[in-house]
Amino acid sequence: MIKDFLNKINSKDGRSLLENFFSLGALQIINLLSPLLVLPYMIRTVGFEKYGILVLASSLITYFSSITDYSFKITATRDVAVFRDSPKKLDLIYSRVISVKSLLLIISWILIAIIVYSYQPFYEEKLVYSCSSLMLLGYVLFPEWYFQGIEKMKYITFLNVGIKLFFTICIFVLIKNPEDYWKYSLLNSLGYIGAGIIGQYILMKKYKLKFIWLKMKFVKFCLKENFPIFINQFIPNLYNNTSTFLLGILTSTQIVGVYAAIKKVIDIGITIINVSSRVIFPYLNRNKNSFDYYKKTMMVIGLVLVIIPVIFHDLIFWYLDIIDDSALRVLIILSIGLFFFMLYNVFGMNYFIVNRMDRLVMKNTILASLIGLITCFPLIHYFGLIGAALNLTICRFIMGGSLYYKYLRIGK
Repeated sequence: MIKDFLNKINSKDGRSLLENFFSLGALQIINLLSPLLVLPYMIRTVGFEKYGILVLASSLITYFSSITDYSFKITATRDVAVFRDSPKKLDLIYSRVISVKSLLLIISWILIAIIVYSYQPFYEEKLVYSCSSLMLLGYVLFPEWYFQGIEKMKYITFLNVGIKLFFTICIFVLIKNPEDYWKYSLLNSLGYIGAGIIGQYILMKKYKLKFIWLKMKFVKFCLKENFPIFINQFIPNLYNNTSTFLLGILTSTQIVGVYAAIKKVIDIGITIINVSSRVIFPYLNRNKNSFDYYKKTMMVIGLVLVIIPVIFHDLIFWYLDIIDDSALRVLIILSIGLFFFMLYNVFGMNYFIVNRMDRLVMKNTILASLIGLITCFPLIHYFGLIGAALNLTICRFIMGGSLYYKYLRIGK
């Protein structure tokens, strides 16, 4: 099926798509495998409780990473893909992205400080939250949206591989006892900041991009223009990230650590789906008639990704040192949700958004996420670990299933 898909596009585009897929895929797999390599070491060295603190801090920062991104990974990528041969347009896009992201970064840091100093359990771990918040600077600086738009994902991979390897080595060298757990957040943030600085250097030296000071009215226009897709990207945090966040508030950091470890396995499948989607997104904006082949290929990939974790669950739990009685049920529930995440990604981003039906996707996302926000508390309160997994899967079922139904009605 993949061969059929590539046969439908010219050889130059085919080579470009394969290069971008493997480049971006290698990056994302490394981003996931490096934590998976150190995860058993972290769990045995600092314990599930300390690891849960790191996860809880990361879940708070995740809300603000979506805010600072402000959907530019979609809108800026789309604009760069369209105006890739216009230097003046690219300078304007670059300046707009950096200006808005910098403004939102400052606001995010202020809000994080208020939250941490207002809630005693967070304040007691203020060093972890401070180190984690530095990651936002790396997110702002790293120009993944530009490299994706010009379909040169190999630069993203080259920038990150060395830094991730350095980060992984540092974990084994610098974290030796439970008191060192905070260093994990600091090293992770420094890795992203390093990648961001080098990425900016490449944009200015190789691609000659220039920053233009924009008037506030242009910044406001950009905020307004990106708002629908931003909502579409941010709202899923109401069910996705809140499940982890609320699990830590209502139960314990140890349970959060177990949930996060299992979810990390499922996130490998999420990464594969995201990589496929992000690689094909610029191409589908130029060649909409290739969607049908992409859709069929992703259906097969989605089914395979659901089955693999369940088959190898014994090996997974042994590797991660998980002995919780609910672990297998949580893994099965999250694996099922993976298929519906695939539907949401395929039909949301790569059909409806490609065809400029942003608001349809936004409304669907808001509805499903609000349902997830409402059901999150009772499910976690009564069912704990299993409730968090159920909430995530139910919302993905609503989001992916609804868009697939809409596609069947109006897409064909």
